[in-house]
Amino acid sequence: MTAMDNGAIIERFTAYLAGERRYSPLTVRNYRRDIAAFAAWGESAGSAEAAPHGTHGAAFDLCRVRGEDVRAWVMHLSDEGRMNNASINRCVASLRSLYRYMRREGIIHGDPFAALAPLRTSRRLPRFVPDDDMARVVRSVLERLGEDDARRRRDALMVLVLYTCGLRLAELTGLDTGDIVNNGSALRVHGKGDKTRLVPLVPRVAHEIQRYMERFSDEKICRKDEKALFLSGAGRRVSRSDVQRSVARLLQECGIKGKCSPHVLRHTFATHLLNDGADLREIQELMGHTSLKATQVYTHNNIAQLQRIYASAHPRSHADKEP
Repeated sequence: MTAMDNGAIIERFTAYLAGERRYSPLTVRNYRRDIAAFAAWGESAGSAEAAPHGTHGAAFDLCRVRGEDVRAWVMHLSDEGRMNNASINRCVASLRSLYRYMRREGIIHGDPFAALAPLRTSRRLPRFVPDDDMARVVRSVLERLGEDDARRRRDALMVLVLYTCGLRLAELTGLDTGDIVNNGSALRVHGKGDKTRLVPLVPRVAHEIQRYMERFSDEKICRKDEKALFLSGAGRRVSRSDVQRSVARLLQECGIKGKCSPHVLRHTFATHLLNDGADLREIQELMGHTSLKATQVYTHNNIAQLQRIYASAHPRSHADKEP
C-alpha cells in the first residue's frame, strides 16, 4: 500500500470510527486527541538518539513505531505525573485500536503493542446516592415538576429520567420526542456504538414526560424544526454541559454531598436495582452494557454495603469479642 502521512492516517481512522463503527462525535474526538498527542510527542522528542524509532532525525512516522517507542511514551506520560494509570491506559487503548486498524488495512504488518501490558490501577467503587437520600431527591423533583418555571421543570424531569432509566449523559441529550414509544410506556435509547435498546418507563415518569411535552408545546418553547425532548432556553437540544450543571445544582440543593453528576445517577439506578434483587443480566440489558463484566462492578458496592451492615450490627463483628 502507498505510504501515508500521519494526518492522512488519523483522518482515515477517525472516519472509520464515525462511519463504520458509528461511534459518537465525542468518542471520535477523544480517539483523535489521544492519537494526536502521541504523534506530537514523537515529533517533539529530543535528539535523534533519544527520539522514537519512527523519528531518527526525520518527521515522526506512525507507520514506523515500535514497541519500545510505545513504552517510552507510556513512561513519559507517567513521569509527567499529570495522568493517573487509568487515564494512561485509556490513551494506550486508543493507540492500540489505531494500530489494529492499520494492520487490518495493510498499512503496517507488525504489532507494536504485542508485549505491552496495561498499567495497574486501583478499582474504585462507583459512587451512588443511598436510598434515603435519593427518596428525598425524588420528592423534591416531583414538587418541581408542578412549578411554573420551565427550566426547573426540565431539570427535575432530566434527573428523574436519568435515575429511573439509568441513561448515560449522551443518551439523555440524544433523546427525541419520537423516542417515547409503546404508547408512552418505554424509551427508545440510542447507546454506544449506535446500538438501540428499549427501557421501560415507570407509569409516573411516563405521565410526567407526557405532561412536560404538552406544556412546552403549549408554551411554544420548542423551535419548529427541533425534535429533541430536552431543550435549552433557546429552544434547541440541551447541551451536555447544561445537563451536567443542572443535575449537579439540583442534587446539591437536595443536600447530596460529594460528586453530583448524571453518571452518579446512572450508578444509583444500577445499585438500587441490584440491592432490590434484580438479576445482573437484566441490569446489563437495561444499561446497555456490551459485557457483563461492566455490570458486575455493582456487585462490589452490594458486598461493601453488606460488610458495613455486618460491622455495625452483628454482635460478633468486633475484634474484642470471641466468635
